[in-house]
Amino acid sequence: MHGGTMGLFHSFNSQEERRKCGGSDYIELQYCRFPVGTETKKIISVNRIRHWENDSLYVYGEDSPLFYASYGTIITGGIYNNMRQGSMDLYGINFYSQGLASHIIERVEKERPLDYQILLNWLNNGREFIGFYILGL
Repeated sequence: MHGGTMGLFHSFNSQEERRKCGGSDYIELQYCRFPVGTETKKIISVNRIRHWENDSLYVYGEDSPLFYASYGTIITGGIYNNMRQGSMDLYGINFYSQGLASHIIERVEKERPLDYQILLNWLNNGREFIGFYILGL
């Protein structure tokens, strides 16, 4: 589903395609590419985050309430930029370790929220990474 306007999650073949489909008003679900053992402070540093990866999943800003309603109780425990943990922050950095990602995968499989198969495939494809981010609006 590349660049499509159907469903909650979107992916794009290029950043040019993403810009044509809505610019920068997205929540980005992005794989964390730091090597194993990278300290958490570095992982969640604003200066180290690179937005708009081609293999990211995107949620339109206008769909953020629906995304939160569907996944807010499932995707929790992420680490914020201030080193605290909690519920999903749709306006900041959230980092989820691979351990948390495995727990999230189990919950998504069990609860099957809106468009869950797309997120499940993406999370499973990301098992090689140390975790993933949700980068807010």
